[in-house]
Amino acid sequence: MSSPRVVGIDLAGSPKRNTGICVLEGNRVREWQTVFSDKEILEFGKKHKPKLVAIDAPLNLPPGRKTIEDRNGEHFRPCDRELLARGIRFFPITLGPMRTLTTRGISLKKKLARRNVRVIEMYPGAAQDVWKIARKQDGLNKLRKGLERLGLKGLDKKMNGDELDAITGALVGRHFLNRKAEILGNFRQGAIIVPKAEERSNRR
Repeated sequence: MSSPRVVGIDLAGSPKRNTGICVLEGNRVREWQTVFSDKEILEFGKKHKPKLVAIDAPLNLPPGRKTIEDRNGEHFRPCDRELLARGIRFFPITLGPMRTLTTRGISLKKKLARRNVRVIEMYPGAAQDVWKIARKQDGLNKLRKGLERLGLKGLDKKMNGDELDAITGALVGRHFLNRKAEILGNFRQGAIIVPKAEERSNRR
């Protein structure tokens, strides 16, 4: 029996910028690429028919805000505050380019939901911190080797940082399906999925 497929997406705020995308089946990366438009993302999902899509983008607004431009409300969602409490670095979703990313993430989630695709929010940096492997800014070779130590197959030296973050997210999605992940926050106000602390690499 084949393992459920999980698509990971490292979403860019603008379709003019790179979005990394991949499909993970079991512990093997079956396909990976850089795309730009929502249409390309949706076509990738249609091709692979995943059980779950994990997106690196905020998929909910902070409490009290009707739009991302609404200043009447919180700057942080409950899940964001949990990241802060754990000392995990991230960009607040109400600041700068995170606004356009949030708007696009929410829109893409709705498009996927109309296709009956389950979507979760992940944050590659949080997962990489939990696993104690490098983030992409620390070096792509280090990140790729860290993912290999976690048991992933099919990785390639040609993969860029966006694609490696998408792969990180797909692995988070697999852990979520296998009940090896934590839910920070809640699905009504915003939830970020991170691997459980014991799910770490064997790096010495």
